[in-house]
Amino acid sequence: MFWRILSRLLWASRGRLLLALLAVTSGAAVCAALVNLDLDAGEKFTREFRTLGANVIVSPEDAQDAMPSMDANVMTRIAALGAPEEGSKQRAAEVVAAAPYVYIAAQTGAQSNPIAVIVAGTWFDQVARMNSFWKVDGQWITQRDDSAHCMVGTNAARELGLTPGSVVTLRYSGREAQFTVAGVVTAGGSEDNQIFVSLPAAQSLAQLGNHVALAQVSVRGSSAMLEDYVRRLSAALPGLEVRPVRQLAATEGYLLDRIRSLLFVTVLLILLLSAMGVLAATAGLAIERRRDVGLMKAIGGSVRRVMRFFLAEALFVAVAGGAVGGGLGLLLSEWIGQRVFSAAIEPRLVVLPLTIAVMIVVALAGALPLRLLGRVRPAEILRGE
Repeated sequence: MFWRILSRLLWASRGRLLLALLAVTSGAAVCAALVNLDLDAGEKFTREFRTLGANVIVSPEDAQDAMPSMDANVMTRIAALGAPEEGSKQRAAEVVAAAPYVYIAAQTGAQSNPIAVIVAGTWFDQVARMNSFWKVDGQWITQRDDSAHCMVGTNAARELGLTPGSVVTLRYSGREAQFTVAGVVTAGGSEDNQIFVSLPAAQSLAQLGNHVALAQVSVRGSSAMLEDYVRRLSAALPGLEVRPVRQLAATEGYLLDRIRSLLFVTVLLILLLSAMGVLAATAGLAIERRRDVGLMKAIGGSVRRVMRFFLAEALFVAVAGGAVGGGLGLLLSEWIGQRVFSAAIEPRLVVLPLTIAVMIVVALAGALPLRLLGRVRPAEILRGE
C-alpha cells in the first residue's frame, strides 16, 4: 500500500517534483565536476609545474674553492631516493628529472679578440624533460653524451652570430673543442646567455674528471612530499647542500591552495542554491498537500506515517538527481579538463556516492517546509477551511 500511495503522490505532483529534481540534478552535476577536478587538481597541477624547471638544488657546501665540485656519482643516489622509505605509508615524491651541471668561463671567436662565454655541461635528455617550456629553434640534442653538438642561448647566439648548423670553437685553459650548433634556446632566463654542451665534453675541457658543480632536480609531489624528499636526500648526501627552490615551491603551494579554496566556496554556493530550489518546490507542494494530509489523518493515519511519504519523495528526488547529476558531473569534469587545462581529468568513481549522499542532505534540508503538514487539523480540512 505504501508504494502504491507513493507512486500516486509522485505522479500527482510531477510538475513541482520535476522542478526539485532539476535543481538537485544541476547542483549535483556542477558539484561532482568540481569535486572531481579538486581530487585530480593536485596531481595535474604539480605535473604542469614540473615543466617549469628544477625545484631542488644539490651543491657542495664549501664554496671557497675556485671551482667547487662534487662527485658525479651523487646522481645515482638522487634518482634512487624518488621512492618511499621502507615501512613508510606516506606517498613519496617522484623524481621527474635530475641533471648535473658543470659551468666554465670559456672563450670563443678569434684568439686575437676572444669573446667570453659561459659554457654549461649537462645531460641534454634530462634538461629537455625538466624544461619542456624552452623554445628551441632547430633541434634538441637527444643523446646524453653527444660531444659533437651544442645548444646556444638566444642572446649568446645573437652576439656570436650563430644559427643551427654553425660551428663554434670553445677554448679553456689552453684546451679547445669544436661543436656544431643543433639548436638555439629561448628560456627567458640566464640560460639565454649560455652555451650548452654535453657533460663529458665540459668535464674534458675543464679537466674535472668525474666531478660536477651542482645538480638540479625536478621533484613531483605536494609540499610535504617535497620537504620529505629534501630531508631524506640531505641525510643521504652528507657534506652536500640540498635546498629547495623556495620561490617556486611556495608559488606552487599558494596557487594550489587558492584553486582548492575557490572550488570549495563554489561547491558550497551551488549546494545552497540547490537547497533553495528544493525549498521553493516543497513549499508549494506543502500547500497543495494540505487536503491530502487532512484526509489521511482523519481516517487514522499518524503524523509519522504521513511524513514517511514526503520523506520518501525527497529521498527519491535526491537519489535520482544525485545519480544523474553525478554522472553528468564526471563527464563535465573531463570536458573542463580538456577545454580549460588541456589535460585529461581522470573520473573518480568515489565522487558518485559522495554526490548522492550530499544531495540527500540537501534535499532533506530543502524539504523542511513539509514538516508544517504535521500541524494540519483534519477537522478544519473537512470543513473546507
